[in-house]
Formats: sequence, structure tokens, C-alpha cells
Amino acid sequence: MSICYVKGDATVPGGDGNRIIIHCCNDLGYWNAGFVKALSKRWPQPERAYRLWARGQDQALPFALGNVQFVPVATDLWVANIIGQSGIAKDRFAYPPPIRYEAIRKALQTVCEFALEHNASIHMPRMGAGLAGGNWQLIAEIVETELCNKGVPVTVYDLA
Repeated sequence: MSICYVKGDATVPGGDGNRIIIHCCNDLGYWNAGFVKALSKRWPQPERAYRLWARGQDQALPFALGNVQFVPVATDLWVANIIGQSGIAKDRFAYPPPIRYEAIRKALQTVCEFALEHNASIHMPRMGAGLAGGNWQLIAEIVETELCNKGVPVTVYDLA
């Protein structure tokens, strides 16, 4: 199984059954730019949950690199807030970029367990390759290894 690339909006995941929208967040508690704006436009729950988590008000899981918060937004749909970047960059060409590949890998291992447990497919933008400054080829390899090779269907959405 490999990544399926489609033109479309990752906040409107296609297909039937359980689905998880995954995206990359920073470890500072900022929810201001990039894909999160589209998420907040569609649902208030992921931002609200992330901000509570960042303030330490969600005691279920430490707010730290590599951790994932699953937020239900519909009966068959979750948003996974992945802490995969350390800090933020003033521009997308900052060096070093804030992406943390090992944090992404660790988080995707958790996502894989959750997806297999719920028989869910994964839907995402090119997570970590925008404001986080990551190399999409490296991120795609991690996605293939941690999700696709373990039987979890993954769709990546590029805006048309």
C-alpha cells in the first residue's frame, strides 16, 4: 500500500467509514497559521482541545514533541493534533526548520495503533512540509513506513 495523492481539501476527507485527519502542530501552543486555519473554520473542537492541552489543562497526555491528541469532530471522524515541530519559524525557509522528524515518526506510530483499532483511514495535507519547513520526501517516507506499510490507507490532499 502506498500514499494516494488527490486534489482537494483535507478537511473534507473522502471515502466511507472511520477517518482521521492528521496535521502537524508546534510545541509552543500557537494555533495561528497554515492548515489549522482551515480546521478551525470547519470545527472549533480541535483548536479548543489543543489550546487546553498546551496550557496543561488536559492531563491525559503531556504536551510534548511526538505526542498526539485525538479530537472527535463527527461520529466517524477525528482530528489528530500531532506535536511535530519545535517552536515556530518566522518564514518557511528558516534554518534550522522547526520540523522534528523523530517526533513525527513517534506520533505516526501512535496514529497507526489508533487507526488499526478503529479501522480508520488517514487523511492529511502535506503535513510538516509547509510552515514547519520539513522535506516532504522525508516525511512521505516516514508516512509510508509507519502507516502504509502497516496496512493503514493514507490520502494526501493538495489544494486544487
